[in-house]
Amino acid sequence: MDFLKSAMASAIAQGPPFPYTFGDKVDVDASIWTLYNGTRRADGSNCSIFSFDVTANKARLPLAKNALKKLRTMRHPGVIRVLDTVETDTYIYIATERVVPLRWHVKRKSLSPETIKWGLYSIARTVKFINDEGSSIHGSLCVASIYTSEGGEWKLGGFEILSNVKDDEAVIYRYGSLVPDSARYTPPELARSGWDAIKKAPHSAVDAYNFGTTIFEVFNGDFMGADQTGQTKGIPPTMHAGYKRLVNANPKARITVGTFLEQGRRSGGFFDSSLIKLTEGIDNLGVKSESEREEFLEDLDQLSDDFPEDFFKMKVLPELLKSVEFGGGGPKAFGVVMKISTKLSSEDFEARVQPVVVRLFGNPDRAIRVCLLDNLPVMIDRLPQKVVNDKIFPNMVSGFTDVAPVVREQTLKSVLVIISKLSDRTINGELLRYLAKTANDEQPGIRTNTTICLGKIAKNLGTSSRAKVLIAAFTRSLRDPFMHARNAALMALAATCEYFSEEECAARILPVICPSLIDKEKLVRDQANKAMEIYLQRIRKAAADMPDTVQPPPQTTEGAGPRMSTPQPSEASSWAGWAISSFTNKLSAASGEMQTTNTPTPSSARAVSPSPGLDPSRRVTSTTSSASALHRQAVKSPSPAPPLSRNSTGSAAEAYFQDPDPAEDEGDAWGDMGDMDDDGNAFFDAPSEAAARPSKKVVEAAASPTSFDDGSEPDFAGWLAAQAQKKSGPGGGKPLPKGLTKSSTANGKGSTTTTAKKPLVTRSASKPVVAKKIDTKPKETDDDDGWGDGW
Repeated sequence: MDFLKSAMASAIAQGPPFPYTFGDKVDVDASIWTLYNGTRRADGSNCSIFSFDVTANKARLPLAKNALKKLRTMRHPGVIRVLDTVETDTYIYIATERVVPLRWHVKRKSLSPETIKWGLYSIARTVKFINDEGSSIHGSLCVASIYTSEGGEWKLGGFEILSNVKDDEAVIYRYGSLVPDSARYTPPELARSGWDAIKKAPHSAVDAYNFGTTIFEVFNGDFMGADQTGQTKGIPPTMHAGYKRLVNANPKARITVGTFLEQGRRSGGFFDSSLIKLTEGIDNLGVKSESEREEFLEDLDQLSDDFPEDFFKMKVLPELLKSVEFGGGGPKAFGVVMKISTKLSSEDFEARVQPVVVRLFGNPDRAIRVCLLDNLPVMIDRLPQKVVNDKIFPNMVSGFTDVAPVVREQTLKSVLVIISKLSDRTINGELLRYLAKTANDEQPGIRTNTTICLGKIAKNLGTSSRAKVLIAAFTRSLRDPFMHARNAALMALAATCEYFSEEECAARILPVICPSLIDKEKLVRDQANKAMEIYLQRIRKAAADMPDTVQPPPQTTEGAGPRMSTPQPSEASSWAGWAISSFTNKLSAASGEMQTTNTPTPSSARAVSPSPGLDPSRRVTSTTSSASALHRQAVKSPSPAPPLSRNSTGSAAEAYFQDPDPAEDEGDAWGDMGDMDDDGNAFFDAPSEAAARPSKKVVEAAASPTSFDDGSEPDFAGWLAAQAQKKSGPGGGKPLPKGLTKSSTANGKGSTTTTAKKPLVTRSASKPVVAKKIDTKPKETDDDDGWGDGW
């Protein structure tokens, strides 16, 4: 083989220039030609080279020269296309389009019945052209003289004895018997009388008989001789009648190939197929009217998978792409392109379809854009990431802001298809900005789909901003008036639970899910319960791994400040009881004792006598006093105080209520919690009541006209006391609830003045406290027991 190639190379070097390179040798049937695969040096395109060695086969040189001449002059789509030829005294080279012998496909039985019909139809048209328009006879028609192109089309060759019937010295009469294997295919009349018998019968009779034997071969394999003539094994029933008339032993009774072609093209005939219609209409698709083009594309779209892939790739696909891009083929043509492209290899798709797809995304036609987006799942795996991210996506985003809702919605849905092909920068930058717009779209369906889209692409979002983006988007959708948008938000939250921290689940997500539990729509309520359960399980699992406390262990060193004790198991049932007990423990560690005695008064008011060491000049904290202030007051050594003057009542009250260490630890106040003791009183009621009567002098000062008053609200507690007295009269009545009874003192006139339990407020020392008269007469009311309604 290498020797043969080197010999050819040296022969070419000595002869005329031949700008083609020989490749592998192709096995063919018995032929005067040697077939090689070749390439064109200028552009590397594929070709085939038919080579004839003159020195090795001089007897058949006339056949080679006749084939060279006829191939140069015969121009027809069904004839092998010649690219270049070289003829010398030692060799003849014919460079043609890349072809493969049809015998290869017949031996492998790789041709479907529809493809065979389509091929026979093409050969029949070519033979008809030779017989009728060319007034010629092919003379050696058989499977060995037929080739298939790269596009799968059947091409006719074997022009060694092709002759014009008007030429009396035609090659066919003299050299017809020199064609290899001619004895197998020679018609009966020629086998009996020689090749001159052609002149006595219709000139088309030879080709008609040989076309019949070719039909037998392509359906059954090799035609071995006249014994098989007329057998219909393997041939479609619709062809039986025409086939038998083609191989009739009487040449004058045979029908022509043209007649056979017309019979097959009739409605319901064997050549009446959508594949054949396609081949006839594809060449002039660009010049068809709109209705003709629609009908053609409809037939094309209905084609089954039983069609020649090579033909669609090389012939149909380029024409359809041109029609989509320039000829008005529209979405229908592009749909057929996608159907064909599924059969293409990745290399063919990249070379033939990808450039057109990229250009089409820049087309402003909405119908084309929607068609591209609909077919994006079919081709996304074939498109490189760089092409999608740098070329397709920048053009695609214009659909997010298009005025047509269908374009916006299809663009949004396509995000799920291309997300794997986008860079992190594109996803977390430009894409999220456009999704923020569609999340506020006027169309509720687009808003809903945006939520679904975000939930499905959550794994592709950047970890630094993912939780923030998703929580903001989903919580907004939970307030959407569209029911399905709210439902989608809940489903998305349930699906993306893993992307949030436990703190975010508890503090930011569960609170916004709770209102959906009582949504007006049952669909939303059910989904809210499912989402709630998912997040609760997540939080419970996280809480189970947390320590019981993060507080440091209690200090046991004497002299250290008192600390809140750890609740005992028995105290766990009541948080209020735990708070009171811990506060009691804290006070028990203080020095000194606090004793409470009940001093009877005319109104049975409760009073607390001061401890022996307690200085009356110090203020006793009110209900709003802090625990730390009480502790400080309990443990601090009493200091001497100047005696109170009986005549300086206002200044004495000021001195009494003045805080010696004002507002030092107000930030530690727990009194604001409003805890209640066992009697229903405020948590710090007892200390404030103890401040009511520290001494006789103080009692007199409180009962005097200059007693302390905050000057704010009316004496509501006094009104309550009057109500209780009224009800306890002759008609009987209900006593006030425990804790609402107020202490009272008798004034000089024998009347009763009720002192309300008001928080004591420290006044400025420069401003005397002026008491004002308070009318304790109860207001008129229709409901004697209706005070609770006021709360």
